[in-house]
Amino acid sequence: MNSLGKSVRLRDWTETKAHSSWQIFKIMAEFVQGFEELAKIGPCVSIFGSARTNHDHKYYQLAVDISRRLSEEGFGIISGGGPGIMEAANKGAKISSGRSVGLNIELPFEQHTNEYIDPDKNLNFDYFFVRKVMFTKYSQAFIMMPGGWGTMDEFFEVATLIQTKKFTQTPMICVGSAYWKGLFDWMRATMLHEEKNISEGDLEMIKIFDTADDVVNYIREFYTHNKLQPNF
Repeated sequence: MNSLGKSVRLRDWTETKAHSSWQIFKIMAEFVQGFEELAKIGPCVSIFGSARTNHDHKYYQLAVDISRRLSEEGFGIISGGGPGIMEAANKGAKISSGRSVGLNIELPFEQHTNEYIDPDKNLNFDYFFVRKVMFTKYSQAFIMMPGGWGTMDEFFEVATLIQTKKFTQTPMICVGSAYWKGLFDWMRATMLHEEKNISEGDLEMIKIFDTADDVVNYIREFYTHNKLQPNF
């Protein structure tokens, strides 16, 4: 590469560094807005799942039922704010006149704001990592409905935070044993027994249920012995 080419690339890199410095202020603004808005809502439950799940799917209907029941228990409901399972979660909260929160992010496909979010609790983010902090800080339980890459990302993020005790022990529940069986079989056989990369307790901290009754009863029982508080 000639000296002119090196000079152009160095200039481009310098401009990128300058942009990154200013980007910090935008990131800070998202954190401040998220903390201020969510702190005043009170204890919530985060529900994760696929944006592609149709209204007539059994998991959509189950997510509505779980959300409605948890709202009746006094929990606000946090979803990713989009369609599918996220919409179902907000819909259940709206049916029971509960607090319905949406943490939206702009994506090239799938994501659009669902109609069941409270207007004053609809937050928008540009950064996935800021959004994930908002999901985890105030949630008193994490419910993983069947989903794709995004749900798996959130699944392992939450599992890691609980395992490493970066926040207080919090209920983590996977709904739909048929859907999750293959993953858990692999984690037990390969991660636990064959490679010994996790311990037995790491799997035991995650519950798998198939009904709204089991989900709600587990969370209700958990908070008869534990206090409601932000996770960090």
